[in-house]
Amino acid sequence: MTFKPFRALLLGAALLGLANAALAQQDIHIGAAHFPPYTIRPEKGEDTGLLPELVQALNKVQQQYRFVLVPTSIPRRFQDFRQGRTDMAIFENPDWGWQGLGYSSVDMGLEDAEVFVARTAPGRDESYFADLTGKRLALFSGYHYAFANFDADPEFLATQYQATLTYSHDSNLMMVLRNRADVALVTRSYLSDFLKRNSDVAGEFLVSQRIDQIYHHFALIRPGAPIDGKQFGQLLKQLADSGELARIFDPYRIAVLGYPVGAQVVMHPAP
Repeated sequence: MTFKPFRALLLGAALLGLANAALAQQDIHIGAAHFPPYTIRPEKGEDTGLLPELVQALNKVQQQYRFVLVPTSIPRRFQDFRQGRTDMAIFENPDWGWQGLGYSSVDMGLEDAEVFVARTAPGRDESYFADLTGKRLALFSGYHYAFANFDADPEFLATQYQATLTYSHDSNLMMVLRNRADVALVTRSYLSDFLKRNSDVAGEFLVSQRIDQIYHHFALIRPGAPIDGKQFGQLLKQLADSGELARIFDPYRIAVLGYPVGAQVVMHPAP
């Protein structure tokens, strides 16, 4: 009986310690723009995609930070980053319109690729993708494509490449299947997921060996954010060493590279 107050005191101290630890956590706001399969309709509150999985893993591996997703869009993400509404942009590349903004980039050690997809047809092979002239393209609005010198202007793409721009990779692939477009460009990760979900039509697609671009993923961190590039890189290394990165990304054919993940941090000061 005499030990009960002491036990209650210990329990109260433990709960207080947990509460203080939670209060001490610093929120890190990550921009979440619709970019399947990485992020899927975050503006609608859908907590699906690879980014939410990565955020969950980051929150489990440590207690100092609380990573939080902030819905944004492909065009608006630059302004949100500049104004400090978001602290980080993940699965990005410095070549995708980030010129003129100050940030540090962390090499995530992850690689995806953009491939060309057409409908199978007699006599059609890899050579079909060698020249896009005269072909109707189905593209994702706002994306920067290497074949177009990373110019995402809708008018330019429509005029130069007969491009139809949508906000759905599924729609673009179905346009190819229904002969409403000749070629769609999709990430290897998305195509892998699409073919699993639509195995009945998998044999009707011709997928290029030609790659439009390699998605070598970076995390971009704004100056003054509660976390810096080195600290975030260390968290990524923990996830890589534990096998968590492979668990999340291997099923989507996203390569987890062999060199030390998170070791390469580069500062990009604003002009």
